[in-house]
Amino acid sequence: MTNCVAKETKHWMSYLIDSLVNSGALPSWEALDYVTTNLLGDSPNAQLHHSKSPYEATQQFLNRVYGPIVEAASRTTDMPTEAMIHMFTDISLIGKSAVLVVYFPGKNQPHQLLLLDSAPAWDLVFESETTFNHWAEERYQWITQALQTIVTDTNQTLDMLKEPALANMS
Repeated sequence: MTNCVAKETKHWMSYLIDSLVNSGALPSWEALDYVTTNLLGDSPNAQLHHSKSPYEATQQFLNRVYGPIVEAASRTTDMPTEAMIHMFTDISLIGKSAVLVVYFPGKNQPHQLLLLDSAPAWDLVFESETTFNHWAEERYQWITQALQTIVTDTNQTLDMLKEPALANMS
């Protein structure tokens, strides 16, 4: 018998459903149906192909999938109060869409790209919940690691800028 501890990961499918319900985007029964219909099954995603407004459906889909992952990652790092994270999508109906996650540190500092993910939305379908959880956890880790690195670097830069000013006061 081995004594190893498995790495805990979120149950991302449930997390997405909770996010849709708690944000008021969908009631619980519709959120469950939306997530399972759009994320599990065969590729291509027929829901996106048969929509009357495929551009809007694709944008909504990517925001509903990536948004909760970005939100969860932003909760794991102590960001300055003036800092923000924004998610942008560049939708393509014939190629890969892009999802960009950008950190805005505030105080007129340069913005930092946390994630640039190329996603063919109609192929963003998974064979099982486990496969989706692995995919979502991977993006969560990428964003979290990038955010922690950038926040640490930004804080160190601010501290270095403050030191000469404090030295001149004495």
